[in-house]
Amino acid sequence: MNDKVIIETRDLVKNYGKFVAVDKLNLSVTEGEVFGFLGPNGAGKTTTLLMLLGLTDPTSGTATICGYNSTKEPVKVKQLAGYLPEKVGFYDDLTAIENLDYIAALNGLTRKMASKKIDELLDIVGLSDKAEAKVGTFSHGMKQRLGIADVMIKDPKVAFFDEPTAGIDPEGIEQVLALIKNMAKRNVTVMLSSHQLHHVQKICTQVGILAKGRLVAQGSVDQLGREKIAGGKVRIEVQLAEPSSKLVKLIEKVEGVTGVERNGDILLISCENDLRRQIARAAADCDSLIVQMKMEEFGLDEIYMKYFSEPQP
Repeated sequence: MNDKVIIETRDLVKNYGKFVAVDKLNLSVTEGEVFGFLGPNGAGKTTTLLMLLGLTDPTSGTATICGYNSTKEPVKVKQLAGYLPEKVGFYDDLTAIENLDYIAALNGLTRKMASKKIDELLDIVGLSDKAEAKVGTFSHGMKQRLGIADVMIKDPKVAFFDEPTAGIDPEGIEQVLALIKNMAKRNVTVMLSSHQLHHVQKICTQVGILAKGRLVAQGSVDQLGREKIAGGKVRIEVQLAEPSSKLVKLIEKVEGVTGVERNGDILLISCENDLRRQIARAAADCDSLIVQMKMEEFGLDEIYMKYFSEPQP
């Protein structure tokens, strides 16, 4: 990943009459990110995606993809971006190959280029053995995987996914998430809108939380967890073979430590930053054996609920 901004909105607004669907949204996603776009129904997620794709015009403000204005240069944006909506649309009476061949033709690929590309993509998404099967016989999970092949056929710089794991069995979910994650490894910037927070946490490098059309938070899960749950602190959990009061006092004196809680053989240490090395040294000075030491991990579900349990401005 780098700092090149691929997806950006500036003071983006979308009104439907008196209803404000998106309210002065300022958002930026850098190249190679898998960005989780979260929020309750009606928060403005899908409306934002449609404006970014140039499929609906904003009331004011701008949306850009790779520097191209989605409203003024929609054709260029559509050449660079792929989109998998929540309800995938394929021709059920055509085979997987025929559906992809049609999409390839719409994107200007020659028949020779398309044939090679389709074979590669069906292999990547695990549908090579279903290449000649009619899509009407596919399960929902298989259609989602075919949808990812559909998105990838034009080698997009950006891919948008709207609820890609909804209604899929656990095995299918893992397959779809792995495919999306692998897209990012190919330097595709991914924006993923979903209510399945534990799925988002598995693959997203950054998340943004939308409420009533406004972006109320953006950052990594770890960063948002520290801000919203840990009061801006780093929390380190240390399990000891034989905890002692002497060690607790010594850790409390480490510069940057703001608090130590003891529960049996576990110490929960609040710090200004990552002080695991200094804590390990303090334990060694006290001849205390550390069984394990880890940074506290935050669950996206807990972070999300924390934002929506408090009144929004």
